[in-house]
This record gives sequence, structure tokens and C-alpha cells, in this order.
Amino acid sequence: MLKVIKVSANNDYTLFVELSDGRSGIFDVKPYLEKGVFKHLKDINYFKKVKPFFCGIAWPNEQDLSADTIANELKT
Repeated sequence: MLKVIKVSANNDYTLFVELSDGRSGIFDVKPYLEKGVFKHLKDINYFKKVKPFFCGIAWPNEQDLSADTIANELKT
């Protein structure tokens, strides 16, 4: 099962992500910022609170993205 091993937030609403299959790269969150609960991520200080969570990533108020979603859109 694919997992996010490490994630760090950048100031441009992208994330540097390392996956359990050895891939790493940039995931752009900007396309999600106008959708539902993801609107809260526009606050850059909140955006930077992202952490690995189960197999994917999550923020404190339970916005989350799966490792598969990240892998499909990962820019290496």
C-alpha cells in the first residue's frame, strides 16, 4: 500500500512529498483551494500545518488527500 512518508509545505501552496515507493516531488494544492473544506487551506499558516496521516496527508480540521491522489499528480 502506497504511503506518504514525509510532507512539507511551501509558500506557494505546493507540498514537497516523499512516498513509500521511493518517489518524491511537488504536489500542487492550488487547484483544490476553491473546493469545499479545502478553502480553509488558503490561510498559509494553516496550510503549513499539514502532516502525514494514515497513508495520505491531513490538516488539523480533517481536510485530507490520499497517497494515490498525490501520486497521480506528483511533479518529479
